[in-house]
Amino acid sequence: MLDLLIQVRDFISQPWPWYVAGPLLALLMFILLYFGHEFGISDNFRLMCAADGADKMNDFFKINWQAGEWNLLVALGAVFGGYVVSHYFLGDQGNIAHISDATVASLQEIGVKVEQGKVPMVPDFVGWDALLTWQGWLMLAGGGLFVGFGARYAGGCTSGHAISGLSALQLPSLIAVVGFFAGGLLVTYFVLPLLFPL
Repeated sequence: MLDLLIQVRDFISQPWPWYVAGPLLALLMFILLYFGHEFGISDNFRLMCAADGADKMNDFFKINWQAGEWNLLVALGAVFGGYVVSHYFLGDQGNIAHISDATVASLQEIGVKVEQGKVPMVPDFVGWDALLTWQGWLMLAGGGLFVGFGARYAGGCTSGHAISGLSALQLPSLIAVVGFFAGGLLVTYFVLPLLFPL
C-alpha cells in the first residue's frame, strides 16, 4: 500500500505539460461559466470583509457575500492544498522547483544566483529573514502593496482577469492582462537588476 501511495505522489508531483494542464483549466472555466461564476482570488478579501460586517462601514462591501461562498472554499482549498503539497508531495528532490535551463540562465543574467536542480520553490529573497534587508522589504512589502492596490484598481487579480475574464471575452480583462505582462517585464528587466546587482 505504501508503494502505491508513493507512486501516486510521484505521479501527481511531476511537472505537468501544457497539453494536460491547459485542457483541465479550460474544462474548469466551462463549468464555472455554465453555472454563472467567475474565478478569482482577490475578490475573496471583499467577501470576507462583507461577511464580517464591513458593509456597515463602507458601501463597497454591501454585496451578497453568500453568493460567493464557493469562491471562499476555492481560496481555502488553495491554502490547504499548498500545505498538503509542501508536506507530502515534494518528491525525492525536496523543496526544488522544476524550471528550464533558459529560465535559470535568465535569472543568472539579472543577478539572481541560482543553479539548475537547486532552485528552491521559495527563493531566498522571499521570507522572514529577507524582511531585514532593504531588498527583501521592497520585494515583499512593496510588492504586496502594489499587487493589492493593483488588483483592486484593475477590478480583479491576475487569475480573475487572465483566466476568467479572457475566457468570457471581456475587453477590460484583456487590457488588464496586457498591463500585468508589461509591468512584469519592466520589473524583471529594470527593477530586479537594481535590487540584485551582479
